[in-house]
Amino acid sequence: MGRFFVVGDIHACPQELEDLITACALEREDRLVFLGDYIDRGPGAREVVDFLLDLQADHVCTMTFLKGNHEDMLLDFLGYLGHFGESFLVNGGIATLKSYGVTEGMQGQQAALHFPSEHLEFFQQLERYVAIGDALCVHAGVSPIHSLDEQDEESLFWIRQEFITHPHSLPYTVLFGHTPQREVLLDLPYKVGLDTGLVYGGKLSCLEMTEKKLLQVRKGVRRVEVTDVARYWKLSPPRLGHPQVVGH
Repeated sequence: MGRFFVVGDIHACPQELEDLITACALEREDRLVFLGDYIDRGPGAREVVDFLLDLQADHVCTMTFLKGNHEDMLLDFLGYLGHFGESFLVNGGIATLKSYGVTEGMQGQQAALHFPSEHLEFFQQLERYVAIGDALCVHAGVSPIHSLDEQDEESLFWIRQEFITHPHSLPYTVLFGHTPQREVLLDLPYKVGLDTGLVYGGKLSCLEMTEKKLLQVRKGVRRVEVTDVARYWKLSPPRLGHPQVVGH
């Protein structure tokens, strides 16, 4: 059984992503999950997707790519199955279109023609969530009052405070991104928030769940910091928890 890595929101910041993945020193038996929001806001959306596709093609380990709300908006904007495409441009989508060479004013299939076919396939094949052991990985979170089978995409991709401020009844620790925090949010055993605001000058965060190591790289800094966070799990009683923040 290898290690289990979960990576938070990237938002078109390719250098930090590359540095983080290099620091993970992935091996064939490892598992790697990305929580979505690969694009928008930052300038390097196309570079990020190119990197992820190359990483996947190298078969360095088993990988799962989840869909974030920004990929959902992009797909709808381009005329594919998605939601809230009308909000894409005002939520950082202009930077993504620019990275693909899309001319201002284009949308739908006219804009989609500027995207490589393998990139469009990547966006369309993103998964809604994945459960691995006692961890549930999802982009935004879950509705606290519904079972896993009853979760809708609006909750999985968009939910914020209703999930963050309330315990849920699912038999998992939910690993999520979407809502940026200054530091990783630990509300154990219920949830771990891994969006630490990279594109806003914060950090890209990755939690290695097997040994409970937190890997982080700050925006513009070519150094990955590693923190042992196992003590937070040891101190957490079953189904009780109080929010904590960890990091550098």
